[in-house]
Amino acid sequence: MIKNEINPFTLEIIKDSLMAIGDEMFYALSRTSMSPIIYEVLDYATGLTDARGQLLTQGNGVTSFIGMLSTMVQEILKKYDNGAALKPGDIIIMNDPYKGGGSHLSDVGLCMPIFYEGELVAFSSNKGHWTEVGGKDPGSFTSDSTDIYQEGLQFPAIKLFNEGIVNDSVVEMIEANVRFPDLSIGDLWAQVAALKTGEKRFLEICNKHGKEQILYAIDHLLDQGEKVAKAELKKLPKGTFTAEDYIDDDGFGNGPFKIKVKVTITDDEFIVDYRGSQPQVKGPVNCSYYALMAGVRTLFLAVTNPTQNINDGVFRPLKLITDRKSILSAERPAPVSINFEGRLCGADLIWKALANDLPNRLVAGHFLSICSITLTGNHPDTKEPFLIVEPSVGGWGAGENLDGNSAQFCVGPGETYNVPVEVAEKRFGVLIDEYCLHTDGQGSGEYTGGFGVIRAYRVLSDNQTVTSMFGRHKFAPWSIDGGQEGSPNKVVIRKKDGTVLGPYGLKARIPLDKDDVVKLITGTGGGYGNPLHRKPEKVKEDVINGYITIRDAKEKYGIIIDENLNEIIGFTKERIHLTPTNSPEYKSRIG
Repeated sequence: MIKNEINPFTLEIIKDSLMAIGDEMFYALSRTSMSPIIYEVLDYATGLTDARGQLLTQGNGVTSFIGMLSTMVQEILKKYDNGAALKPGDIIIMNDPYKGGGSHLSDVGLCMPIFYEGELVAFSSNKGHWTEVGGKDPGSFTSDSTDIYQEGLQFPAIKLFNEGIVNDSVVEMIEANVRFPDLSIGDLWAQVAALKTGEKRFLEICNKHGKEQILYAIDHLLDQGEKVAKAELKKLPKGTFTAEDYIDDDGFGNGPFKIKVKVTITDDEFIVDYRGSQPQVKGPVNCSYYALMAGVRTLFLAVTNPTQNINDGVFRPLKLITDRKSILSAERPAPVSINFEGRLCGADLIWKALANDLPNRLVAGHFLSICSITLTGNHPDTKEPFLIVEPSVGGWGAGENLDGNSAQFCVGPGETYNVPVEVAEKRFGVLIDEYCLHTDGQGSGEYTGGFGVIRAYRVLSDNQTVTSMFGRHKFAPWSIDGGQEGSPNKVVIRKKDGTVLGPYGLKARIPLDKDDVVKLITGTGGGYGNPLHRKPEKVKEDVINGYITIRDAKEKYGIIIDENLNEIIGFTKERIHLTPTNSPEYKSRIG
């Protein structure tokens, strides 16, 4: 009867209600958290799944968390007798990257079963990056761990709340094992608040529309997601597409590590096969199967329908194949602290394989890495310990009729943010000496790659340390159709005596003293098309804006510009040779 009675207007209202719940959970967490990496950077995700662990809606700041909530819930269902051992008021805590937890131990997931009239109907869940989960290094993720046990506390889907009663022993264990308990425990309670917000709102729509209508609508929306995805698949070029690339190193000087992909697209399936890639390695650049799946899902959405609502139905046509114990599908106890190197390089391979055939959807390669640091020491005023954990922005690749975007986060963090300069200088023992575009002239093309940035921290006390986790520091972002490659990422230390150390990519615990400067330099994206085809007025504008030099204009773009007047006064032979003789540009040059 319900299937016959429910109408498309009610379905749409229920869909929007579910999306609103995900968003309200998202805001509840950010407004009650204690850590800048959550309330400023937005390094977390919230969402709902159905009773089988299928994602329904996700209020998401971090692109790479797409789908990690559903695999977490599915692992919890498996452990708790397919849900039979769960009770109203239970809350499960989990961060095991090898069993549905996804990324690394710092990303802690919480999950709450939702019961209506005694029946398990859904789950409220979230995942957030804690500033600290213990481990051998401040910040809990580092570039030189050799196994998972060095990386912090592991929560193997255990009950934080049992029928509404908090397990104080778990909370006390966390407090005793993290360096900044106020932050970690504060974020824990913020996640609990977000879960309860999700539960409250879901029960409200059950009361409003009836449980049967809600459950039918959920199944309908999942099926609809699959239909939309398959309709988009039919529009894509069919066949098998391949790409290869390298992960720079593992923090111990080993590498580079070759990875490869074969993408097969049919009318009904999108198959991603990474077999033949590097086996798992000593250092923490490995990622688990679940982390890789999140990256693959991101690219699947980008090439099918990046604007559609996300639920697990959308991903039914997607198939992922890997070798066991590879760098892209690592198994315990392989270190995965900076798993984003494996995860994002794996996603980038799909991008690279398809970019030439999907110029309307995919641009050239970008700076790719999270480019994260952990910087720790004692504040010069309060003498209290502080910890900076922050990703960096950089340059994106150019595309068809499009210059690359500058100073954006890579595909992993998605819609996240820097810690504002004012917040950083107030909370931490540093000054921000410089924050500007990194205009190195690379990534040239008919359409140019976007610029990275330079962000410089001046240290205000002795005995600080910084750990650099900058990937893509040896292999530059790739270009398309004759464009120039972008530039790699790097960290440089300028000591107070003028000595320069680096450049570094993956480097742990670099010692710092007062007035040393840590310069974070992110790369330029890859270019698109032959630079000699770039419009002269665009080249002139780039020179005037300080994006390229007059020398670059001549040597890369074939445009001769007067250094005093900033006016075009000529063209190189190479440019004239490549210009069609019937074009206005050619006639103006001959004249």
